[in-house]
Amino acid sequence: MKHSYQRKQTISSTPIILLIDGQCSLCHAITRFVIRRDPGMRFRFASIQSAAGQKLLARCGLSQNDLDTFVMVKDDNSYIKSDAALRVFKELRGMWPLLYGGIIFPLLLRDKVYDVIAQGRYRWFGRNEACMLLTEEHKQRFLEDEPGEAAGFEKKTDLR
Repeated sequence: MKHSYQRKQTISSTPIILLIDGQCSLCHAITRFVIRRDPGMRFRFASIQSAAGQKLLARCGLSQNDLDTFVMVKDDNSYIKSDAALRVFKELRGMWPLLYGGIIFPLLLRDKVYDVIAQGRYRWFGRNEACMLLTEEHKQRFLEDEPGEAAGFEKKTDLR
């Protein structure tokens, strides 16, 4: 008798939101990286500087003035800096979740490395004065700047 084993995939119906520095070239590259590796379109994005980003920071109890942080919001939990970055890898397909193993390093060490990169990002990668050019498909993955409006979000994730 043959047995077939299927790995059950559990995909959250709620989106994963990434808040990025809208002027940072590195952040734009990270956004494109995630979009290419997220065929299920689970990730949504917002600029920290946008109205939607500011509302979400406030809702999470995070500083609205800290542009040097990277934020991931999933299932009503927020993660910042290295925790956010590693958790993004965990949510991607392919071999990327293996990088989540970096979580074993002490948080202070991980965040120190994160802070060095965050402080040098404009110098090393440049600054964008304009938003990324997005395809129509990608536009629906970004939170709107209208207060409380979020493309493709359920009421539970609404920013109001």
